[in-house]
Amino acid sequence: MKHGLPTVAAVFAVCAFLASLEARQPPSTASPPASDAEKKDEGIPVASALVRQKCASCHPADDKGRLTRISFRRTTPEGWEETIKRMVSLNDVKLEPSDARDIVRYLADYHGLAPEEVQPGAFEVERRAIDYKYAADKDTEETCVKCHSFGRVLLQRRTKEEWELVVAMHRGYYPLVDFQAFRRGGPPPRDQQPGPDGRPPDNRHPMDKALAHLTTAFPLITPEWSAWSATMRPPRLQGKWALGGVELGKGAVYGVVTITPQSGETGDFTTETTFTYARSGKTVTRRGRAIVYTGFQWRGKSDDFREVLSIDRDWRHASGRWFSGAYDEFGIDVRLTRIGTDPIVLGVAEPRIRKGVGNQEVHLVGVNLPSQAAAADLNFGPGVTVDRVVSAAPDRLTVSVSAAASATVGRRAVFLSGATGDASIAVYEAIDFIKVVPQAGLARVGGANFPKQFQQFEAIAVANGPDGKPNTKDDIELGLVDPAWSIEEYTATYDDDDKDFVGTIDAATGLFTPNIDGPNPKRKNHTNNYGDVWAVATYQPPSSTGGGAKTLKARAHLLVTIPLYIKWDQPEVGR
Repeated sequence: MKHGLPTVAAVFAVCAFLASLEARQPPSTASPPASDAEKKDEGIPVASALVRQKCASCHPADDKGRLTRISFRRTTPEGWEETIKRMVSLNDVKLEPSDARDIVRYLADYHGLAPEEVQPGAFEVERRAIDYKYAADKDTEETCVKCHSFGRVLLQRRTKEEWELVVAMHRGYYPLVDFQAFRRGGPPPRDQQPGPDGRPPDNRHPMDKALAHLTTAFPLITPEWSAWSATMRPPRLQGKWALGGVELGKGAVYGVVTITPQSGETGDFTTETTFTYARSGKTVTRRGRAIVYTGFQWRGKSDDFREVLSIDRDWRHASGRWFSGAYDEFGIDVRLTRIGTDPIVLGVAEPRIRKGVGNQEVHLVGVNLPSQAAAADLNFGPGVTVDRVVSAAPDRLTVSVSAAASATVGRRAVFLSGATGDASIAVYEAIDFIKVVPQAGLARVGGANFPKQFQQFEAIAVANGPDGKPNTKDDIELGLVDPAWSIEEYTATYDDDDKDFVGTIDAATGLFTPNIDGPNPKRKNHTNNYGDVWAVATYQPPSSTGGGAKTLKARAHLLVTIPLYIKWDQPEVGR
């Protein structure tokens, strides 16, 4: 090589070598916190013979059975799975799939997280597309989200030395991170005045600020983990569970999940699920299997759905999300309730009843509903009379109700004598306007070289609240309606005609399908098929719903952007 700068390949080779050395080194004990002697002896011993056999060649054990790196970190099943994949791909670790699954299970169980630690970052493993804001430390959030979701941080617990090694690993594997996020640009200004509190300005590099926060906010040993790990056990979930859920664009779903243990108390289960969409009446049956990690983290797969749930401490409820294994944006928010002998009301199929109208049919959905229910057993609140019970079945009660002209508008709970569960219905006078959800949508072009990302919209009918004004806090949501959907130009760049290139929206369902990834020779400057458009819903209320003959219209901003060039592997922990 000639005199001058080293080649890019040489730089990356040196960085990767240094990172691999760091990965093999035990955590430094050069400067332990002087005020906390216990932290000098942190670390969780590894009792698994399999983990020690497969991992100890690079992560040697000390006299207390602690393996370097591994014993000084806790995370989710997905976090440990990603680590193992990285060891296999970058460090040439040889593992049979069955051994890899057993290692993930052990580490997730004994080097995992407590329920209270998982809850703030559950959106990450549930694959929810949300705009999360970390309020505890803005500097740390800005540093980390330059490259990935902050949910990845929320679901980690490490020692101080381990957090330092993670930063070093980032800088070794991804040298550009120094310029993107970790280090400030240039020297600090010379003449800096103290802030309003009289303290000098904080000129530390962003990575140093982040380390100071992470080591205190997400330490290895916490009271939550100490309490949970001391009493953790495989949950006993066998039996039938009532299912209530919501799917964007399709509305409420109700059904039953039957859970069967595979063998003893291993945390392995098979499932059979049958649920019905309240609006369409479509019924779906799925069969699947699941593993429960750390005594509460349900990871399952049924047909094309992946299941991520958190089980309550009393083993009577579970909540989370089912989502498509190929497209995270499609999914159902679910809540399970263990079925006993008591009736459970899951919801009301009709989202609204109109005041001043009699003989309106309403369907209560649930399990163990009484076959001899009488009108007096139901209560819809003041101003609404239950005229009669039309039909009764264990999973559905059909009743006829009348809402007086004097009934107060608003959402009210529906009660059934002797039953548990939550159900509500809205009393309204007229549909005053509609709104589109989400207000800001995101889709990604793809299909040729990268996967597409779709966006589902839905339209919700709304009545003005007591103040008679739209878009105020007392507005009353009346449930989904079926508008006509279209795309209109969003004027972000003059004369770019994004609506002709970004994709199409289904006029009946509100599902936006992005165009193929480009570049597109038909576009100006051969640009990709990205752009900004409005997703527009147009709805004509029937005369029976009030509101006169006026046509209601609402819209939401849709950003169609470039493909997701780097996507983490799909999780396999539920297989």
